[in-house]
Amino acid sequence: MTAHRMLAAFSLAATLLASVPHPAEAEPRRYRIDPEHFAIGFEAMHIGFSKVLGQFLKAEGSFLFDEATRTLHAAEIRVDARSVFTNHEARDNHLRAADFLDAEAHPTIVFKMTRAIPKSETTGLVEGDLTFRGKTLPLTVEVTLNKIGKYPWGDNHVVGVSARTIVKRSLWGSTYAVENGWVADEIPIQIELEAIRE
Repeated sequence: MTAHRMLAAFSLAATLLASVPHPAEAEPRRYRIDPEHFAIGFEAMHIGFSKVLGQFLKAEGSFLFDEATRTLHAAEIRVDARSVFTNHEARDNHLRAADFLDAEAHPTIVFKMTRAIPKSETTGLVEGDLTFRGKTLPLTVEVTLNKIGKYPWGDNHVVGVSARTIVKRSLWGSTYAVENGWVADEIPIQIELEAIRE
């Protein structure tokens, strides 16, 4: 093959490759969790008689999400430990104390994502680090994507998510009433949120 024909062949190949459609590149967008649609609840068995239900009233967070590829990045949630609420003032004050949340010394509980593992189009695991009572340990959260789309009012584009995990509080140093079984060690956590695309 002559040099001229080789050049022509390379030019044709380049033209053909350029015409082949390529998958859309990931374009993650930042989503800010809407504080008006953000609930973090928990439950704890009390002396075996009943489960105490509670929640944290103040929290914030954000993440990067690519809607086309369903990929999640840089998720972070920050919870005000002082905002714990179980509808019982004395109990809430005890929960804020060093026996449990130690909220005066460590007012913020932080979860930072390290990896997302998809299981299906709408479910997956989010691995990360939970900093609680001044100690950071790994934690895995089960996540369900409920809905993505334009909100019925205004121009907001919203992602809705449900998440579940269990925190074994003794690993973070909260051992009060664990040995005698009066207060559960493993605390199920439920998170419901809507996040607005920025």
